[in-house]
Amino acid sequence: MSIGTGIVLFVIGAILAFAVNIEVEWANLDLIGYILMGAGAVVFVIGLILLATRRRRGTSADDTVL
Repeated sequence: MSIGTGIVLFVIGAILAFAVNIEVEWANLDLIGYILMGAGAVVFVIGLILLATRRRRGTSADDTVL
């Protein structure tokens, strides 16, 4: 789930940073887009690390009940 969340954050940030040309007085949408892209990249990497550690642990022959 965290990998998908990271991708969604990155895409929303890229849309705000590169595709939206609206000027708002109370917010800098480019900066918000870059922050979301950074957060998305961090969440994506954390998700990959968690997925790799989960796969590495796995089940061994000692864990199975016959």
